[in-house]
Amino acid sequence: MEQRSAARRTVPGAQAIARAAGLLRLVTASADGAPLHELAAGSGLSRSTAHRLLSALRAEGLVDQDPHTARWMPGPELYLMGTVAAARYDITGIARDIVRSLAVKTEESAFLSVRRADETVCLLREEGAFPIRSFVLSEGVRFPLGVASAGLAILSFLPDHDVDAYLSRHPDLGESWGRAHAETPLRRRLAETKARGYAVNPGLIVEGSWGMGAAVFDRDGRAEWALSLTGVEFRFGPDRLPALGRTLLAHAHQLSARIAGRAAR
Repeated sequence: MEQRSAARRTVPGAQAIARAAGLLRLVTASADGAPLHELAAGSGLSRSTAHRLLSALRAEGLVDQDPHTARWMPGPELYLMGTVAAARYDITGIARDIVRSLAVKTEESAFLSVRRADETVCLLREEGAFPIRSFVLSEGVRFPLGVASAGLAILSFLPDHDVDAYLSRHPDLGESWGRAHAETPLRRRLAETKARGYAVNPGLIVEGSWGMGAAVFDRDGRAEWALSLTGVEFRFGPDRLPALGRTLLAHAHQLSARIAGRAAR
């Protein structure tokens, strides 16, 4: 994030690119497309500026606009670029059966998320058999690190200097996401997560919707992904939480080993 800010100050045209990239992230985060006013508000741009950038992106095929609803959505060129990038970055192919197994064994909704700069992005969702579900998370949804259980798990296992730098870049987490995400209580939860091995989110995003997360590591031991579970509060009581944690960690270790094995080939 610091490198991005420095680039915006020194590279000609970087601010326009950063604004366009921000709009692309917002467009791809909305499953049914997003109206202009939401994209403008989310990006901090005026409607006219947002519309001008979106129109330029549409001309390049990176976004599209529904002629009936006027909502903006990902374009065909973005899909083509994504398929090429997936060959290098995507682990969903080797993770899908593990996420499905996690959902089957726990009967809760299971997820795979990836770290992207200071956020996590959900890549996969598998429904468990339990009929009451939480819909806080789905494919494409982003959260800041340290907010949802996946991001809390990843942030917990980053080097201390990276955690310090992240918190200095985001002093408003408590204001944006509630006092439980202010620096002091967040640091306490990070320490608890590291000691326990997995993160617990006791309904801090949506009341009554609990989550658990475990970091997944690359071949060099960096926390780059996370497996997580979400469900209703009574399913995450003290009698069940340790068993869920062990199952979650076992699946996270399995995926980390699979990633390391793929990189070694």
